[in-house]
Amino acid sequence: MAHIVIMGAGIGGLPAAYDFRDVLGRAHEITVINSSDHFSFTPSNPWVAVGWRTRKDITFPMANYLAKKDIKLIAQPVTEMKPDENTLVLQDGSSVKYDYLVIATGPKLAFEEVEGLGPHGGHTHSVCTTDHAEKAYAAWQEFVKDPGPLVVGAVQGASCFGPAYETALIYATDLRKRKIRDKVPMTFVTSEPYIGHLGLGGVGDSKGMLESELRQNHIKWICNAKVTKVEAGKMYVSEHNDSGEVIKEHEVPFKYSMMLPAFKGIDPVMKVGEDLVNPRGFVKVDAFQRNPKWHNIYSVGVCIAIPPVEATPVPTGTPKTGYMIESMVSATVHNIKNALEGKEPDEKGTWNAICLADMGDTGVAFVAMPQIPPRNVSWMKKGKWVHMAKVAFEKYFINKMKKGSSEPLFEKYILKALGIERLK
Repeated sequence: MAHIVIMGAGIGGLPAAYDFRDVLGRAHEITVINSSDHFSFTPSNPWVAVGWRTRKDITFPMANYLAKKDIKLIAQPVTEMKPDENTLVLQDGSSVKYDYLVIATGPKLAFEEVEGLGPHGGHTHSVCTTDHAEKAYAAWQEFVKDPGPLVVGAVQGASCFGPAYETALIYATDLRKRKIRDKVPMTFVTSEPYIGHLGLGGVGDSKGMLESELRQNHIKWICNAKVTKVEAGKMYVSEHNDSGEVIKEHEVPFKYSMMLPAFKGIDPVMKVGEDLVNPRGFVKVDAFQRNPKWHNIYSVGVCIAIPPVEATPVPTGTPKTGYMIESMVSATVHNIKNALEGKEPDEKGTWNAICLADMGDTGVAFVAMPQIPPRNVSWMKKGKWVHMAKVAFEKYFINKMKKGSSEPLFEKYILKALGIERLK
């Protein structure tokens, strides 16, 4: 009997645990190690930031649901990895041995890389975690009583631009509902070379569509932007040209700001060194999601190392979206099954992407197959139906995680009929 340990229980880790149990049956031990005992549906955090959702709506305790599948949960952080010993050291000093390890931790949020950035001692808010989104909402409630300039965006090195657009347009919608939109000048600040780049070189007509959406919502923007410092009420931004030269220095006033940070690897993973991670602490994997040195370590999700899609004047990272992560999970599960049977890994994730981006009362959907160009399919559409689809998907995914099925049969066959599959 093998012991499979999963570090992290987000939108990659929790489905991985269920996938392992479905594919491997009850013959092997599965343990999930997570810093919290609750699952949180991160894509709903922008709604939490304006009070359209509460923590109770998007989180649930995992232990009982995992127990029904005979999966153990350890709710405390990993403080040290010892890959040569197949061992993880936990916060309480205890250790866990594994035969196979799946790293699905998500990122560390690198607020410290920009002076004055972030909700912990800085001057900007975040929607990266539910804790951050709740803090952002508390400040939002005060802001709408006495509104002023609003700045939203993503700093240099960020790799997750969709939530920045979502949050900006959700804020605009909320302000219109309160009939105070006219009192709030809005600026979108992004390291992307153009609006709609998304860290992906664009998807379909994302440039034209998102530029139009910002114009219609009276949101100004600064692209190729490097945020050099944030002070109370003022953001210092260097705007670059296509050659990477600074062409303008901006001092952008704000009374409220939400800025996404750059990501890097979490400390215990980063400390292992270059055999496991790149200089930013992201886990190195081959085409089979397997670390090149330690073949019993796999990784999925935001924490893996993927090079940027293209060089940009201001650094941007490549996002890892939900379905893309699910394809990594499927490949990992089947490759570990192969290893347990004495076979070589042979499954690769398609890295196809399906994304629903909410914009308050409308939304944008895109399909990129694969997510990283060149693509076989690159499609994007806007409509109120996307907003409703995002609401429905939130309920569906949370219910799926409670039931313990990462890919129900009807989901598998509907997507397959559309030509969207997890495995190549």
